[in-house]
Amino acid sequence: MADSTASPTPVPPNHADRPVYVIGGGPGGLAAAYALRARGIRAVVLERSDRVGASWRGHYDRLHLHTTRRLSGLPGLAMPRRFGRWVSRDDVVRYLEKYAEVHELEIVTGVEVSRIERSADGAGWLLHATGGRELTGRAVVVATGTNHTPRLPDWPGRDTYTGELLHAADYRNPQPYAGRDVLVVGVGNTGAEIAVDLVEGGASRVRLSVRTTPHIVRRSTAGWAAQYTGIVVRRLPVRLVDRLAGPMAKLSVPDLSERGLARPDTGLYSRVKDGSIPVQDVGLIDAVRKGRVEVVAAVEAFEDGKVVLAGGERIEPDAVVAATGYVRSLEGLVGHLGVLDARGRPVVHGARSPKDAPGLYFTGFTNPISGMLRELAIDAEKIAKTLAKSVRKNAVS
Repeated sequence: MADSTASPTPVPPNHADRPVYVIGGGPGGLAAAYALRARGIRAVVLERSDRVGASWRGHYDRLHLHTTRRLSGLPGLAMPRRFGRWVSRDDVVRYLEKYAEVHELEIVTGVEVSRIERSADGAGWLLHATGGRELTGRAVVVATGTNHTPRLPDWPGRDTYTGELLHAADYRNPQPYAGRDVLVVGVGNTGAEIAVDLVEGGASRVRLSVRTTPHIVRRSTAGWAAQYTGIVVRRLPVRLVDRLAGPMAKLSVPDLSERGLARPDTGLYSRVKDGSIPVQDVGLIDAVRKGRVEVVAAVEAFEDGKVVLAGGERIEPDAVVAATGYVRSLEGLVGHLGVLDARGRPVVHGARSPKDAPGLYFTGFTNPISGMLRELAIDAEKIAKTLAKSVRKNAVS
């Protein structure tokens, strides 16, 4: 791996000698860099933090992959069997470090790219980065991921709330909350797992604020991982999967309506297509069924030191953990290029470049039901294959 204090190597004006710049040193960026290097294309990873896998290092302590080890490895290096079936956060970080080392990837840390635009000669891309750097590459792979910037809703009264309020990005473990009353806001996979973590860690009371009831699936049933089903159904029609998922949910997940979690009124796969993946159960079902996690209404505001819920109920927890997701923050980077949709998502991903931005690629900005790491690995190979084909074509011409 490159010296983390080094600057990107200046490149000559001949666009054929320019590297491909990969923005982001997480799994998607590392996989893309390896796949390109394996095809003889120089790839330089630009990472804003001081180490690879920065977002993984910042996740809560108990986090494990919800996808199997065998289907979570990146191209060119399998995850070690000793990691177990459900790989821990720390082992994911170790794997990413080893991945960069084994493949001798060219990585420059401490460099944040703020804007991408076409190069003056129209043959590549100009990257504006920290320290006034201007880097020119033949192509760019944006792999900054969906966990770029924590999103904290602008609830009325939030700025004057005097209680403890933190985003899930700042939550590490339940130790500081033992014996305390905690409200978790948001019932995605992060919120669900933090709520269970708090219960098991000795919080005196745990409430879970839910705006939209999620689909909940068992992570594994009789050894069959939910990921396997996700892979099987991914290419099937949405309506068909929705119809199949309903009866399966009734068989595998108890009715928690009396505990505040009614069954969703929209189909599982319809939700996935809209960007919302199911919650994989790691203890939430039992915790809700036994009343150890209390489901409450959505948060509407903060007022007089209390949390106001939909319907007008006011509660006064000792701490509020907002598992309210992240924003991609791509607008400043590429928003001026017309490559984002109305929700700030890339209009294409993987091996496809936007129509008016050839040579610009995006990976890691979807929520695939078949597993994020698996799809990052597939995207990396496809991007590298497409770029290698382009290089050969330019060489001939």
